[in-house]
Amino acid sequence: MLREVFYWLFNMSVAATVSGAVVLLLRLIKKIPRRVIAVLWAIPFLRMWIPVGIGGKFGLMTLLSRFTTKTVTVYESRILPDFSITNSICAADSYFPITYKVDLVGNVFSVASVIWVVVASALFLTFAILYFVSMREIKGSERLYDNVYVSDKVTSPSVYGVFRPRIVIPSSMRESDDLPFILLHEKRHIRRLDNVWRILAFLTSALHWFNPFSWIFLKCFLSDLEIACDEAVLQRCDEDEKKKYALALVSSASQKTVFVSAFGGAKIKTRVERIVSYKKMTVLSAIAFAAMIAALAYFLLTNASV
Repeated sequence: MLREVFYWLFNMSVAATVSGAVVLLLRLIKKIPRRVIAVLWAIPFLRMWIPVGIGGKFGLMTLLSRFTTKTVTVYESRILPDFSITNSICAADSYFPITYKVDLVGNVFSVASVIWVVVASALFLTFAILYFVSMREIKGSERLYDNVYVSDKVTSPSVYGVFRPRIVIPSSMRESDDLPFILLHEKRHIRRLDNVWRILAFLTSALHWFNPFSWIFLKCFLSDLEIACDEAVLQRCDEDEKKKYALALVSSASQKTVFVSAFGGAKIKTRVERIVSYKKMTVLSAIAFAAMIAALAYFLLTNASV
């Protein structure tokens, strides 16, 4: 049973890598806002978690099925779309249950599935420990007002927690002129539920630890998440406020913390460059980008038609 689970998980990882590669290419187009790219990262992450999908005649997997992939039907319906699984490995003669073409392949998946469970469990446990350690950093912090706290234990303004998030700033910034812009950024992180997405992204990479691309996607996603938050703030700022925001970012630069959204926690040079060159999104461009996201979701999430 375990090796069958890993067999399909491996196939899911291959499909996610293909869709993630498309997102990586789109990141190179500077005119696409990072808010759009951050949403598009949901596509490969969904591929890593959801084994089944519906067929699409004009999807990427349909195109690739002519050369490498195969689609295995899970559920057929006369009314609803058929549900299927993308099978890129094609190492079996039958699939329910799986009968491997060569016994050696079955033995490899048996061993690999055990290693996968052991390493994934260790990573989940490690991430849980790191999360609670990061939460202990704010123990004893002083409440300034609302959900804003100050602490001597933190080096950069950050949002801690998921269910009851709080903004924690270093004690040295209590009277800083940059504080309004810092809080604007951190409050936007809370509204966007960025700490939730960060944790889900880490869990996804832990589940697919054997796939090196999952870690590349994680790194890019976290960077894009931070820049997307900047863009959300800048959408409400005028030119003078934009410059002050960039200066506040530089003055607050520090090391990243794994499970918190830190104000100075991504590549500062990249963020400042994008802040200075940022143009506000119009209603028309927002509609165009929404249509692009929908089209790409269809193109990358649908399986090959049976």
